[in-house]
Amino acid sequence: MFRNVLTVGGWTLASRILGFVRDILIAAILGAGPVADAFIVALKLPNLFRRLFGEGAFNAAFVPAFSGMLAAEGRAAARRFAEETFAVMAFWLGILTIVGEIFMPQMMTVLAPGFGAIPTKFALSVTLSRITFPYLLLICLAALVSGVLNGLDRFTAAASSYMLFNIISIAFLLWLTPHVPTPGHALALGVTASGIVQLATLLFAVRRAGMGLRLLRPRLTQQVRALLRRMLPGLVGAGVTQLNLTVDVIIASLLPSGTVSLLYYADRVQQLPLGVLGTAVGTALLPLLSRQVRAGQAEAALGTLNRAIEYALFLTLPSAVALAVIAYPVMWSLFGRGAFGPTSAMLSSHALIAYAVGLPAFVLAKVLAPGFFARGDMATPVKIGLGAVVLNLALNIAFMVPLQQVGPALATSLAAMFNVGWMAAVLARRGQWRPDLRLRQRTLRVAAAAAAMGLVLWGAEHAMFVTSLRGLARLGALAALIMIGLGTYGAAAVVFGASDWQELAQMMRRRAAKVPSGAKNR
Repeated sequence: MFRNVLTVGGWTLASRILGFVRDILIAAILGAGPVADAFIVALKLPNLFRRLFGEGAFNAAFVPAFSGMLAAEGRAAARRFAEETFAVMAFWLGILTIVGEIFMPQMMTVLAPGFGAIPTKFALSVTLSRITFPYLLLICLAALVSGVLNGLDRFTAAASSYMLFNIISIAFLLWLTPHVPTPGHALALGVTASGIVQLATLLFAVRRAGMGLRLLRPRLTQQVRALLRRMLPGLVGAGVTQLNLTVDVIIASLLPSGTVSLLYYADRVQQLPLGVLGTAVGTALLPLLSRQVRAGQAEAALGTLNRAIEYALFLTLPSAVALAVIAYPVMWSLFGRGAFGPTSAMLSSHALIAYAVGLPAFVLAKVLAPGFFARGDMATPVKIGLGAVVLNLALNIAFMVPLQQVGPALATSLAAMFNVGWMAAVLARRGQWRPDLRLRQRTLRVAAAAAAMGLVLWGAEHAMFVTSLRGLARLGALAALIMIGLGTYGAAAVVFGASDWQELAQMMRRRAAKVPSGAKNR
């Protein structure tokens, strides 16, 4: 499992870095203004479906079913199941896309009600959303093909395909902007183009894996019906974080212009550890946990879940502390240029601190959810998710006036804590998870190491980083802070015994030993 976590996490990290390059360009060219707000809202709806399907309920329902059929009935039956699912998804998502294009003004009224007070901004949001909405169809089909590859234990192609989204978006922003009405139009066109390229690339990869998919006539077979029954409720349970972020956008649209953009840039920073760690651990955990549950290996499943939580906390707690302590240097260094000034960086950094508070909960939700999905339980996460969404909405309303842009971020973090706490309690009550001694000890030690790192970073920030820094000096100061943080956490982890470095080294040696010698020389 750890090897697959590294594979998915490595490619996701590369994609997130490219995503930062894209967002830096967006901030420099669009800043935190009406065009940026319009594009971010236009991206939100298809992106919500991407995260739900690619990282949530669809994967949770499809991968165990596909993996089980592959093991029990062979490749031919598994391939037929994948083709039938692909056909049904293409048909219904195609209809949804057409309906969305027709009723986009009404959808924008729900998603961004505050934009209605500015007619030009509302009209631009509708136009850009109509351009990006086909991405919903393309990326959901790509998620299915990725699920096939993951079920075949081929994680590289699926994980690396998301880099194409950022590469194509950057290219369109830089080269197409002079030829369209606004940079937002260029970005929106890049979104849909990237979906076409991603789907085509994954279809080629699955064909090379010997599981090429044909487009059949859509039919709701018994297997597809069972998949839909497992999947549809899980859209709420697995995607509660994304639903909460959507609530944030709705509330932010009612706040001063630019608030949507300020929250977006802060969320993009916290999505780096969330996407790399949460997605990687959750993606690698689900197939393994599903096999252990099917085989009746209860103790092995408990151990697998505890180790996944341990890996997640070891990497997530220091990330959360670091983001909270050096939030302003991060926002100012990454985005502080062009139309994105010091004031915007400061306001966005306050939102980042609020998001950082909930980062461990965001990641642990992705780790605990497979504990339900591997057992075919989609109803419980739905109930928990609905409670978290209601709480998030209530907190958003309570916080929006006194806390402004910090309110939606803090509400989302608190709702995430509620969500993961409830899931953990239910799993523990059922006997499907209990923290072993190693996890309890490591959690305390990781927390101590992260706290030590935070204190050192706080002192280093005040000594090294000032707003007057410009260009490479500013990036150099941020890089120095990051290196200090990494070095301090590494040393503190050894001192406090937060990780078994010999075990990690053995895992890495085993991984290297499995690489064919010819591959090493390429």
